[in-house]
Amino acid sequence: MRLNSFLKPEKNTFVRDFVIIELGCALYAVAIAIVIQANIGATSWAVLEVALARIFNITPGTAAILVGATVLLFALSLREQIGWGTVANIMSIGPWEDFFLSLIPQVNANLPLQLIYLFIGLIAMSLGSAIYIGVNAGAGPRDSLMMAIARSTPLDVRTARVIIESIAVLTGWLLGGPLGAGTILFALLIGPGVQFAFRLFDMETYARKYPEDPRP
Repeated sequence: MRLNSFLKPEKNTFVRDFVIIELGCALYAVAIAIVIQANIGATSWAVLEVALARIFNITPGTAAILVGATVLLFALSLREQIGWGTVANIMSIGPWEDFFLSLIPQVNANLPLQLIYLFIGLIAMSLGSAIYIGVNAGAGPRDSLMMAIARSTPLDVRTARVIIESIAVLTGWLLGGPLGAGTILFALLIGPGVQFAFRLFDMETYARKYPEDPRP
């Protein structure tokens, strides 16, 4: 299997780009962790990752790395272009997620505070997505698979994304993952949140290109 190309780091800006990507990944991981700890339903992929973590007795962050790597293998099998940022995404979000899970306390039976957690997660993921994507160092594994499917089948990008997300949530739920009202609410709000973040950082091109969010 040969890749058509691989987005390599720019020597002159690598340190800066790496720091920016890590900031974006850290914010993304904050979002995943705080929504998990809200206990009203995890984000879509975290439903699957938490389920796998419980089954295999590993951390959710470790499960996130394994899921991300598996998704990337599917994208590569469809000959999708990736970049160094794709690899950084897979290797960084999981450890950050475990770190923040160890710091953020769980909330139970306190709906106002649980909704505050969810809202903080929404802001963090929106900002993290815009920061990460803005570096233009390669799409995350889930976006790579989405684009590969859209390129190699009659499906458009949005339909491909919906199918991928639905499979992840359904599989996670069947395995006992934390699907709840928060999962649905987050899914409905994250697209507008990411678009707002793109415009906040003056990334109008991305705001038009990515009408919905998506986890990188």
